[in-house]
Order: sequence, then C-alpha cells, then structure tokens
Amino acid sequence: MSDIRKACVVGAGVMGVAIAAQIANSGTPVLLLDIPPKDPGAPRDQVARDAVARALKTEPAPFMSRDAAKLVTTGCIDDDLAQVAACDWIIEAIIERLDLKQALYRKLDAHRRPGCAVSSNTSTIPLAQLTAGLPEHFATDFLITHFFNPPRYMRLLEIVPGAHTDPRLLERISNFCDRRLGKSVVRAHDTPGFIANRIGTFWLQRGLLAAMDAGLTVEEADAAMGRTLGIPKTGIFGLLDLVGLDLMPHINASMQASLPERDPFRAVLREVPLLNRMIEQGLIGRKGKGGFYRVNRTGGKIKESIGLVTGEYEPSRRAELPAALARDPAALLASDHKLGRYAWTVMGATLSYAASLVPEIAGDIASVDAAMRLGFNWKFGPFELLDRIGPAVVAERLAREGETVPKLLTQVGDGRFYRTENGEVKQFGVDGGLHTVARAEGVLLLEDIKCNTAPLLKNGSAAAWDIGDGVVCFEITTKMNSFDEQVLTLLGKTIAMVKERFTALVLYTDAENFSAGANLGLALFAANIAAWGEIEKSISAGQQAFKALKYAPFPVVAAPAGLALGGGCEIALHADAIQAHAELYMGLVECGVGLVPGWGGNGEMLARWQTAPGLPRGPMPAASKLFETVSTATVSKSAAEARALLFLRETDGITMNRDRLLADAKARALSMVTDYTAPAVPELRLSGAGGRAAMQLAVAALHKQGMAKAHDLVVADGLAELLSGGDTDLIDPASEKSLLDLERRMFMRLIRTPATLARIEHMLETGKPLRN
Repeated sequence: MSDIRKACVVGAGVMGVAIAAQIANSGTPVLLLDIPPKDPGAPRDQVARDAVARALKTEPAPFMSRDAAKLVTTGCIDDDLAQVAACDWIIEAIIERLDLKQALYRKLDAHRRPGCAVSSNTSTIPLAQLTAGLPEHFATDFLITHFFNPPRYMRLLEIVPGAHTDPRLLERISNFCDRRLGKSVVRAHDTPGFIANRIGTFWLQRGLLAAMDAGLTVEEADAAMGRTLGIPKTGIFGLLDLVGLDLMPHINASMQASLPERDPFRAVLREVPLLNRMIEQGLIGRKGKGGFYRVNRTGGKIKESIGLVTGEYEPSRRAELPAALARDPAALLASDHKLGRYAWTVMGATLSYAASLVPEIAGDIASVDAAMRLGFNWKFGPFELLDRIGPAVVAERLAREGETVPKLLTQVGDGRFYRTENGEVKQFGVDGGLHTVARAEGVLLLEDIKCNTAPLLKNGSAAAWDIGDGVVCFEITTKMNSFDEQVLTLLGKTIAMVKERFTALVLYTDAENFSAGANLGLALFAANIAAWGEIEKSISAGQQAFKALKYAPFPVVAAPAGLALGGGCEIALHADAIQAHAELYMGLVECGVGLVPGWGGNGEMLARWQTAPGLPRGPMPAASKLFETVSTATVSKSAAEARALLFLRETDGITMNRDRLLADAKARALSMVTDYTAPAVPELRLSGAGGRAAMQLAVAALHKQGMAKAHDLVVADGLAELLSGGDTDLIDPASEKSLLDLERRMFMRLIRTPATLARIEHMLETGKPLRN
C-alpha cells in the first residue's frame, strides 16, 4: 500500500482545488496553497479559502461530503511553504508558464523532505523542460500527474515519469492514485499532449474542419460522430461546447510549438475565423452564452445551433444516421452517404494517427485505448475500434487514397490488435508479437471471467458466474439493469445453487449502473390492460426473492456502483454487507413516480434508523427520518452520503477504484464464510395512528407553501400509513411479514390511481419526474 499520509496542492484554481478535493475524498489530509490576496486587509489564505468555499457549492460536486472538505487546510505560498515539510506528495497546479513553475520548484525544494514526490498537473509543458537546470535530486523525485477535469469523476490519470524519476517513488504515487484516489493510471511518455489530448484534440480539430468543409450542420456532424462509433452523443460540437471553445486555441498553440515538424497534427492546425469570432463574442459553450448549441429563451426555450457556413443561429434540426449505417461502424465508414464520407474523413485520419503514435506516446496499444476510453469517454479505444472495422480494411483504404499507412497497421495485417488465447486477452505489440494485457494486482473484472468460462446459469435478463474460491457473482444484464420476472427467477435459482455447491454470493455488474430498479415499462403495460393480479404477483415475487437472499445460509455481499435506485437499492439493503464504489447514487425513489418501495426496503431501513446512534429511541424518530428520505425520493450523491442516509452501514466498505470493486466484494464475502449464520428476523416498533398523523401534517404544510403537489399528498399518505404500521398499536411489535403485506397493499392502491400512471408514463417518455 501507499505511504502518502499528507499531500499538498499548490495552486487553488479550478483544477487545483478539485485535485485537493479528491485527495480529501480519499481520507487524506491536504494542504492547499495559493498566492496572497490583493486586499492587504484580507486573511492571507483568502484565495485558497475562497476556492474551497466555491467548490462546496459547485455542481457536479468536487467533494464527496462536507466532512471531506474539513481535511483541507488552506494557506498562502508566501507564508506557509514551510508546511510542505510534513507532506509526502506535492502537486503543482499553477498557471502554464515554465518560468513560474521552475521558480516555485526551487522554493519547494528548499522546504520539502528528501524523497517527497513533486509532480506537475501540466498538460502542455514537457517534463524535460520542467526539470531543466534543476538539481538532480529534484529530478529524481519529480514526475507529471495529469488529471482530467473534473478530477473526481474522470477516472483517467496520465502519469509521465522522467529519465531520472526514482522507480520506487513512481510506484508509490501510482499505487496511491490507483487505490486511494480511484484512478486508472496510464503510463505516458514525455511527448506533446501525452496520450488522450494528443489524439483527442486531433480528432476534435479534424472533425470541426471536416464538417465545415463538407457543409454539414453541427447536428449532422454529431450524429455521424456519435454512438455508432462508440462516441458519446455529444459528438464533436457538443463536446467542444462542454469543454469550452476558448480552450482549443491554447491547446492548438501548445501543439504548434511542441509537435515534430512533420507530425500529421500540423495539417489540421489552421485558423477557424468562425471559432475566433464566437470566442470574441463570449460564445464559448456551456460556461458562456452558448456555443455551437444554445437555448434561446426569448419567447420560450428554443434549442438553436450555429450554421457553420452562415455563422448565424437557427432552430436545431434533429439529424439521424440511416438505419443501415447506425448499427455498424464498418458500414458507416464504408458508406458513400454524406455522413459516411464525413465519418471516414474524421475517423480514418484519427485511427491512422493513433496507430502512428505507438510507441512514441505509450509503450503499448492497451494504454492508448484506456486513455481514450477514460479521458474522452469513448466506448472503444482506437485499436479496439480498428478491430471492429478491420485493420486491413482501414489500411487498404488509406493506401488506395494515397495516405501513409502506419507501420503498426501494416504489421498487424489481416489480424486483430486484440485476441483471446487460453482465457487471456492478448494485445499486438510493436515487436509484432502478442502480449498479455496485464491487470494490476487486486483487480478482478467480470469481463475477464467471461473470457475464461461459461455462465453457471443464464437467461435473457441475468447470469451467474463462478468467480473462484467458492464465490458466485450474480449479474443483471437488462437495459439499465432493471428488474423483470426473469431476473427474479434466476436470482431464486442462483440462491438454490449457491446453497448446494458454493460458499458465498456477490451481487455485481461491470456495467456503469448497478440497477435503476423495476422495469416501469412492464408495470405500465400491465396497468394499462388492468392486469392488477400480475402486478401484485410481481411485487410478491420480489419480496420473496429478496427475503430469500437475506436469510440464505451463506454470506451475500452487494457491490453497487453508479445508480442503485428503487429495487436496485432494495436488493442491496437485503445483503449481509455492501462493498460500494465511491461514486454511488443510491435511493428509494418510488415516490417520484407515485408509488412506495414495494420489495422490503421500508422494513430494512426502519430497522437501521431504529438502531441509529444519536437518534432518540422509540418508533417515531426513525419513521420520521425515513419518511423524509423516501417521500422526497432522496438519492445519495456519493457512497459517503449513502452512509449518512443509512443506505450504507458503518461496517459497509467503500472502494475508490471501480476496477477493484469486484475483488473487494469477493474478499469481503470470503471473510464472512467461517461460522456464518443468517440474520435473525427483526421485530419493529411502529408509530401507529399518531405517527401517521404527524407525517401527514408535515406534508400538508409543504402543500400549503406550494412545495408539494396534490398527488404528493396522496402518495405521502400511503407512505405514512406504511411506515406507521397502518392499524398497528404503538405498544405492539410489528412482524416483518405484516410490514411486507402493508407495503404490497399500499403499492397496489397507488398504482391504480390515474395520477400515478401519469407519473410513470412521463418518466418513461422524458426521464424526468412529473409534478402533478
């Protein structure tokens, strides 16, 4: 493990404070320094202090909790530089000026301990220039750590060591960034733009120019540069708006100054008058008055886009690829359709450029692919995409068009860049051989398991996998990992199988989201044909499946990441333990669609709140806290927040690195196997009629203030009746079964109301809640 006990970030700008926040999110104290304020009467740490205050108000939030912000100590470079003597790692994140950076390094070197790592977050200045003229002992402790913005959410970290960087120091920083900061660390070479920005900005610039040359609309260009190619729907122009148009001239100028003379990037570094004019007018994207897209609020909300030829805004017109091209990247690039020609002009050049840069920018193709997936959110890296199209197909077309074919494309020939042999993923090397794609120690991916074995059980909605050492992984495979009848059926079969042949069960998926809950589309369809019996049967089936999971004679660990909503939250609540990814958005959100949680989540949460430290005893405080959380469909914004909301217990674990989640969950399950006993069936004390009345009064007050709508009163009444126990007497304990029966009854009462059905339909159509 790493021995970074305290860190320092110098430079409290947008990136600096966000890097400090992520270090604090890991539980590591961090010192944040910046220049003194211009006002001589202000506190000397005002610049850094204000940066932290802004970060606490920023969305998306750099901090995972307000407690994390308490780990940041602010200071002033002029007064507090001596405090770096207590730090194990110093990150420089000041303005991109070589003279200022080197002056700072000399000051830091006078105060830091020997062996304390110093790194720069530069994205434009080569490491060799940063350390030129500095003492050799400083170069030994120096490296580049290039974070991507925003650092909390972007998993990519490019680490660039120098020729003199101490390998042990490099490993120490890499390990800390991997395990504690949750980064996917990619080793890059000391070249202009490193990996992701070198390829990504070439792609953006090529895409911008090619769209203008072809006379396309921005919508057409983004449709071509979208999901068919594994690229987010923002495409070229939506992404430029997102990152800021004003950033492009700075990146291009840096590239112009540092690229080799014959680099293909230079061919796309031409002036774009439209871009310059937009920047002058403040049309720099989402952080300005609009960009290539904007919302015109004059006379209503009208989405507009700028004409690449006219330079004038016009109402946006939706553009789509022909169906025959939308499903296949190879077909799109081979097509003579105008969007196919554009796609080839951009991606053909980009894939060729990427292939020409190995091994200049990185030691292997897997590093390049990882950098583009994580840094630009591509589904496929360049070489993975080449495999889907056919490397030989691309090489032949480049040659036919008189373009230079990169050596690596020629070497791979009719083969593929990735192959699976004996259950191992191999990558094509610059030496022409195949090499294992290495995983870091402690990383276990379900995709690797799938290369080695067939599923133990499988249907159209879920699968069960043997992940070794007697542990089974249950995976949902539906869209958004939503629950349907087949998921519940296979879960039941998995529980029976583990009971007979294995020792523990992990609930996990490699997908972005753990589960968005029940399939609302199926529920709405059943309601529209008045199949009330089928709906009640599905609620009962979910309750039975989750209780079977809870009382199984073996340990169950849930490993949620991303969204864990509704039923996705409830299944996790029934596990013996949760090992959560730090980015966990968890909640019982059913009230947002006019329903109540129906698969046992209410009882599990009531039991947690009734034993919560610091909460007054008795049934009313627990019911009130849960009512507040569930009635407002509160969702945690991190695993730390999920713990504060009691979706996670103090004993549950949090994993920072997504790639380590399955291994950590498996280890947790194995640690519970010896002498395991299933939990006892709880008895709950519910608040009865008095508690129900108090909860109803609270919602009525919100309704009077205009903060709750008419149907909110109906839903809240059902939730209040459920959490208070209906006709339960305050002095009588309530059984788990009676609460499940009441849960089912309230669910069925609400789903029959037209207002609830309207909410469900609106959510399915728009993805947003309806307030009615």
